[in-house]
Amino acid sequence: MTSTSVLPDLAVTTVFIVYAIVMLLSFGGLLTWVERKQSAVMSDRIGANRAYIRIPFTDIKLVWLGLFHGMADGLKMLLKENFKPKTHDGVGYFLAPFIVFTPVLLVFAVVPFGGTVVPGELFPALSDWFGTRAYPMQIASLDAGLLVVFAFSGLGIIGAMLAGWASDNKFSLLGGLRAGSQMISYELVLALTVLGLILVYGTVDLGAIVRQQSGMIGGVLPAWGIFYQPLAAFLFLTAAIAENKRIPFDLPEAESELIAGYFTEYSAMKLGLFMFSEFIQIAVVGALFATLFLGGYNLPFMTDAGFSLPGGTEIALSQAVRVPLQLLTFLGKTALLCVIQIQIRWTLPRFRYDQMLGLSWKMLLPLSLANLVVTVLWMWLVGGGQ
Repeated sequence: MTSTSVLPDLAVTTVFIVYAIVMLLSFGGLLTWVERKQSAVMSDRIGANRAYIRIPFTDIKLVWLGLFHGMADGLKMLLKENFKPKTHDGVGYFLAPFIVFTPVLLVFAVVPFGGTVVPGELFPALSDWFGTRAYPMQIASLDAGLLVVFAFSGLGIIGAMLAGWASDNKFSLLGGLRAGSQMISYELVLALTVLGLILVYGTVDLGAIVRQQSGMIGGVLPAWGIFYQPLAAFLFLTAAIAENKRIPFDLPEAESELIAGYFTEYSAMKLGLFMFSEFIQIAVVGALFATLFLGGYNLPFMTDAGFSLPGGTEIALSQAVRVPLQLLTFLGKTALLCVIQIQIRWTLPRFRYDQMLGLSWKMLLPLSLANLVVTVLWMWLVGGGQ
């Protein structure tokens, strides 16, 4: 393979990586504002509205509904003193924020955020360079995409536990231990719920799962995972919120008990990495849920060719229409699920530690096993006893 033939592939992959990073970072920053405003609306308050930018040489202040509060937070994190406890473990203390932050970005590498794009058709001026090459809008199109998701998502808990231990603080250590036990409890539920979908679709390739959801159930309903596995969808979202350590599952942080939990001894941008990774993970959870249960980047009855409506009606879509529509659909579904997660965070109270573990082992785990058994029996009956 010549270097000339590799350049188009490299260019497309670079664009996908930049798009994914910009999208996740934008979601992470924007969700800090959404959480403030959404909680204010729920509490009948105004919310963030004090930070502003003044137009030079005028008295005009740009408030923009408090959007500048996120920028002010970022500047504060960058400019604050980077305090370190005297008795901390230097290597572990330094690495922990990055071990928490990096896997959150890596998980998205296998999530398809659009269908197949043919750059030569989308941009006719580049047709000579790209030829007839077609690319799935996914950074890493791996057959074992779901396995990669679980492999990377489990690394973040290692960072939380390392931060708790390396800080040499009893509150931090307790928060790290809580994070570890919470991960063990809810990671198992998360895996068992996804097993039902793997049985239904017969693959762990996220791109293939989305493509199979483009069909129809009984010629009426879209073949989305939420219709095949409604209980699994509920269990998956619950376990994913617990994995992200958000209220009502924020026992590893629990300000009223542990000050700030495993990152009590962190300040400046290292603290910012812990907090920013939590908001980015909200978007990643929303993207995964949309991919597995809501048809991913497609609207109901939509495929890469266009719409295939009940009754046999076919509506073809050009690349110029389909690609932006799929990108916007994926972003819309992800944003909606982010809002739902924030709604849950400001609606439910924090569990006690024993309640959090009991919910996993005594309720969610048996329900996920029951869902798996029912799915196996249903697949066996549909397959004629095969």
